[in-house]
Amino acid sequence: MLLRQLEYLVALARERHFARAAESCHVSQPSLSAAISKLERELGVPIVSRGRRFESLTPEGERVLLWAHRMLADRDALRQDLSRMRESLSGVLRIGAIPTALPAAPLLTTPFCERHPHVRVVLESLSSSEIERGLAEFVLDVAMTYVDSSVRALPLYEERYVLLTPDDEEIASRPVARWADVAALPLCLLTSKMRNRRILDGIFADAGVQPVPVIEADTVATLYAHVATRKWSSVIAHAWLQMFGTPEGMRVVRIEDPQRVPRIGLVVGDQEPVSMLARAMLDLTRGLDVRGELDRLLHKHLDRRDL
Repeated sequence: MLLRQLEYLVALARERHFARAAESCHVSQPSLSAAISKLERELGVPIVSRGRRFESLTPEGERVLLWAHRMLADRDALRQDLSRMRESLSGVLRIGAIPTALPAAPLLTTPFCERHPHVRVVLESLSSSEIERGLAEFVLDVAMTYVDSSVRALPLYEERYVLLTPDDEEIASRPVARWADVAALPLCLLTSKMRNRRILDGIFADAGVQPVPVIEADTVATLYAHVATRKWSSVIAHAWLQMFGTPEGMRVVRIEDPQRVPRIGLVVGDQEPVSMLARAMLDLTRGLDVRGELDRLLHKHLDRRDL
């Protein structure tokens, strides 16, 4: 059994199409099919359910795929370890981030790339469940996601929520807005599929109200595009100001502190030892003040000296 065969299997499971999997591995389709067939013979189990086209992996194939992820992750870890010994860390650092944390990612990736110029970073926008699966299957090295006390994580910042509203709304002149008053505005919010929205719904419920947004979007960029028309208001995470700022004609207003404050952290999987690239990112992040950077940015947009 060759690691190349495992790479082909991982690509096939990802692409769910023989031709696309072969293209992603830079080989011909017959070569990829032959390699997987040989792997089936060597292991003595069927791995792929075949018809005229790829259908699915067999139960045995799913188990082989899990081991393939582990073995390829160990190979990558070995390469990184040897690279570190040569005093020049290299390889690919795979980061998953929930959409609401993506705007804060450059605060980590930029200094990391400056310190490790031979490392390539691949950053993906993923849901919380996709991140959990990616870490468990060793597809991701680290992730920026919501954390609690039960998760192995390096805290980055608490997610603060502010109101983004047209500057001619009465509420725009207030120093602090109440959640009940925010719920009464014509709102544009993320969809309930997003964990950020579910957190907000819980905060509104704690205040005894339930928002009924006029517009729901599944990306932060789409939400901002609608809010910029000045037809709607929105509750945004303060980290979004890092990327999108305050649209013209809009105002950022502080909202009263909620009972529950979600935390964003840098999370690694349960793999032992932690990969060298993931450890390098953790080591660098411990010396960063992500929370302070985002708080200073929020101060700027609130145009106030205190929170």
